[in-house]
Amino acid sequence: MKAVALTRYLPIDDPQSLVDVELPDPSAPAGFDLLVRVEAVSVNPVDTKVRSPKPQVEAQPKVLGYDAAGIVEAVGDKATGFNPGDRVYYAGDITRSGSNAQLQLVDSRIVALAPKTLDAAQSAALPLTALTAWELLFQRMPYDSEHGGKGKSLLIIAGAGGVGSIAIQLARRAGFTVIATASREDTIAWCRELGAQHVIDHRKPLHPQLKALGFETVDAALNLYDTNRYWEELGEILAPQGHVGLVVEPKEPVRLGDPYKFKCIGIHWEMMFGRPRFQTPDMDEQGRILARVATLIDEGVLRGTHRETLSPIDAANLREAHRRLESGTTIGKLVLSGW
Repeated sequence: MKAVALTRYLPIDDPQSLVDVELPDPSAPAGFDLLVRVEAVSVNPVDTKVRSPKPQVEAQPKVLGYDAAGIVEAVGDKATGFNPGDRVYYAGDITRSGSNAQLQLVDSRIVALAPKTLDAAQSAALPLTALTAWELLFQRMPYDSEHGGKGKSLLIIAGAGGVGSIAIQLARRAGFTVIATASREDTIAWCRELGAQHVIDHRKPLHPQLKALGFETVDAALNLYDTNRYWEELGEILAPQGHVGLVVEPKEPVRLGDPYKFKCIGIHWEMMFGRPRFQTPDMDEQGRILARVATLIDEGVLRGTHRETLSPIDAANLREAHRRLESGTTIGKLVLSGW
């Protein structure tokens, strides 16, 4: 089968950072696994982080890719709810071979039928970001997915990114007043299209902008960009007994005392690979979340976050996708489709 892989961890402008390879087809699925013929993939910051320069060398080609949509080819003996020919979508498991290959084995418990109203490329844009936003807002943080935001304010830093794009919509649906951050005309417009009632500039101090909108504090915040950069300011902005959600590991130590301690601010980490990586007893919750998201998409309650497709899925296009993501200027999700 065709695949895109690496053996060395190199800067993305090096042609050897991601290369086209031919690999043996995966074995027949067993247990909970599905064998999926991949139609489309999307690229996330985790892809660039895993691929980033490191001294080690892989003895065998390593396939990245943590978002996919495709067709079920075969079903393991413990996998239920799926049949050959089903179109599915999923984010996968960082401990297993990734989706940048024509065929992939994936645990059925973290898979769902893809939205019926979206094509493969549009579906591939959603899984990792939808899982991250849903788990963070409604499972790590103490908010109900239906009405948990009623009467509350939520600040989303990096609203136009992949996770921010779906988090805005989920938060609005739950009743939050959403304040997103963006700094360019196109990203501001995107956040407003997705439902943010207010947009402020993350390149400027946040607190004065919030005060100008009438918010002395906010009840909750999602920092989806740089934990260190906004740590101190979020401590000032968050209301007593507020909550902050984080997805980016700090580059430097952060102080956990005042004001976080004295305000009793809840600090919540999200890593959507946690359930599959550690085979948690509730691992199948990810399949349920994706099934719920697919229903909300098909009902027109949520909209997709796909913005652009590169074709085909090959090393040159994946290097370009990584390069764009590392530039920090992408909006929504960039997808690759077809072989």
